[in-house]
Amino acid sequence: MTQKFDVAVLGGGAAGLSGALTLGRARRSVAVVDAGSPRNAPSAAVHGFLSRDGISPRELARIGRAEVERYGGLVLKATAVEARRDDNVFTVVLDDGRSVTARRLLVTTGLADELPGIPGVAERWGRDVVHCPHCHGWELRDQPVGVIATHPQWAVRQALMFRQLASEVTFFQHTAPALTEQQVAQLAAWGIGVVDGTVDSLDVTGDRITGVRLADGTVAACSVVVVAPRLAANSGVLTGLGIEPVPNPMGIGEAIAADPTGLTEVPGVWVAGNVTDLGAQVMASAAGGAAAATAINADLVAEDTRLIDRLMSGDYWEEQYGSGKRVWSGKPNPQVVVTAAGLPPGTALDVGSGEGADSIWLASRGWKVTAVDMAQAGLDRAAQSAAEVGVDVTWQQADITEWDPAPAQYDLVSVQFLQLPRPARDALYRRLAEAVRPGGTLLIVGHHPADLEVKTLHRPRLRHLMFTAEEVATALDPSAWDITTTAQERPGTDSDGHQITLTDAVLRAVRREAG
Repeated sequence: MTQKFDVAVLGGGAAGLSGALTLGRARRSVAVVDAGSPRNAPSAAVHGFLSRDGISPRELARIGRAEVERYGGLVLKATAVEARRDDNVFTVVLDDGRSVTARRLLVTTGLADELPGIPGVAERWGRDVVHCPHCHGWELRDQPVGVIATHPQWAVRQALMFRQLASEVTFFQHTAPALTEQQVAQLAAWGIGVVDGTVDSLDVTGDRITGVRLADGTVAACSVVVVAPRLAANSGVLTGLGIEPVPNPMGIGEAIAADPTGLTEVPGVWVAGNVTDLGAQVMASAAGGAAAATAINADLVAEDTRLIDRLMSGDYWEEQYGSGKRVWSGKPNPQVVVTAAGLPPGTALDVGSGEGADSIWLASRGWKVTAVDMAQAGLDRAAQSAAEVGVDVTWQQADITEWDPAPAQYDLVSVQFLQLPRPARDALYRRLAEAVRPGGTLLIVGHHPADLEVKTLHRPRLRHLMFTAEEVATALDPSAWDITTTAQERPGTDSDGHQITLTDAVLRAVRREAG
């Protein structure tokens, strides 16, 4: 089953979870795809993260996932293996065969540390083989440190920064180019000794490093080893979108280029955390995820605004109904059938009649029906269908948001799934209420906000266009109406043909007789 979201977040570290949390709080539907193997898993704790200093990486991720889920986000334990874009919708294929589709992608897949192939380095990585003084320096303070030069500039910088924490620092030249005069002077200023020769391995006694062994057999004592791994963005999932990593200007690896908000060269794709900022620590990655999420939400708001403008325009519906394809099912809406079955036939007004299924059904049962829609193409199609079954309906084209029917003319006024912003909606309902005769019925049915929780439903998730029946009832004078409101569940199918449960907001109101 393909699940559909506003945003798919690929990677569940600090950047991804922070972004997902921000989006969830903005009422965006979000899926986080993460295999649960964070880069910092070998480390005992996260440091320098305000209010969370000393927490284990896995515990930080657990808390983050719970916070995302609290706001309706879905966390999928999987790895994203492929991403593609079709008609402005992204499809992400997971390694377990599932897939998700989303309007936007936030990629926070981090990076891989490509360690030097020195025996002992990989085995001790994250414990007493480290790279960052801010992440590990305090915990390893007052110990002798050996810096193995795998990158000429970074190695000198590491040695200088660890020196203010360590009891002593030894710089191992290893395979790096010869030091410049300036670098020699910098190391000497801090009393850092330089050892020539290639490093062969690390000496480990019990569960502790005891020294660095050179190729000539010499062993230099130390308790901590510092290396500079090559940092490579985990960006394979972006290849199918034409996004490739670029070399970092400082020569420490490669990352995905992006603007200050995290937007890549491909519209709709943002990145945050170490996949784009190789030097970002956990707190900076979390901030980057939140910043990207705010930019994504703003972009979605802009797209939603354009969508609403289209949905409310006559040109859009003329195009839909004039395409030659059926837009709706051709069956009358169930609440119309239920309501009209208990009423004697009279005059009926069908507002937003579309292809005319409700109007034709009512007319076939003796109702005198006026059907109103903003799209002439829809009315023409409906008129043809009515002629085929031999019923008469009065078809009228009008801008529903401004149209004002004659007062007290109809025994039944029906509005089915006409989703408008509340000011326009309430104004329309008040005008339509005036068109109901005393003893007549006003029937309003629309998409309930509960449908926002149906993850596989491919429908714009615009909460302000949805409503509860109780919200609709506020547009009516309770002293003039007998009002019934319900949230009615009904079976439906998503765009993949799977069975789902939909919820309709249903208001039935009967105008009281005068006196």
